[in-house]
Amino acid sequence: MQAITRSSSGALRRSRYGAVAALCALILGGCANPWQEFQAGTPESTLVAHLGPPKEVYVLANGNRRLMWPTRPLGETTTAADIGPNGNALDVVQVLTEANFAQAQPQVWTKKDVLEHFGKPEETAYFPLMKRQVWSYRYVESNVWYMLYHFYFDDQGVLQLTQKTPDPLHDEERARF
Repeated sequence: MQAITRSSSGALRRSRYGAVAALCALILGGCANPWQEFQAGTPESTLVAHLGPPKEVYVLANGNRRLMWPTRPLGETTTAADIGPNGNALDVVQVLTEANFAQAQPQVWTKKDVLEHFGKPEETAYFPLMKRQVWSYRYVESNVWYMLYHFYFDDQGVLQLTQKTPDPLHDEERARF
C-alpha cells in the first residue's frame, strides 16, 4: 500500500511540476511585446490578423495612416503601426514611452497632435481655475516605475505644459488606506 501511495504521490508531484512549468511557459510566452513581433514591411493584413482590428485609426498629415492597439483601460502600452500607401508597416512601436512623450511641443502641439501620437487618453479632467483640460496616459518608465504622463491644454486645444507623476494605482502607501 505504501508503494502505491509513494508512486501516486510522486506522480502527483510530477503532475504539479508539469502544470507549473506549463503555466510559466504560458506566462513567459505572453510577455512578448506585440510591437516587437513585427518590423517595417509587415503587411497591414498580417498585423490585423495577429493583433485584431485596430481600436484607433488616424490619417496623418503625410497621408500615411496610424493604427493603434491600446491596452486600456488601465494598460500601460499602446502598439502603433504607421501604414504607408502600399499597405505595409513603416514601423511598429510602443508609443507610450518617456522618449516619445518628450517629443511633445508646448505652444505648438494641439489635441489632434497628441491623439495622433499617443491615442485616446486614459483619463481626462478639467481644472476651471487654471482653465486647462488635462489628458493623462499610463506608462512604465524605464521598465520599472508605473507613471502617468499629463498633457495640459488651453481652451483653444493648444498644449501648454506636460507633467509626469507616479501612478496612484501602483502606490503601495495609498493601497494601505
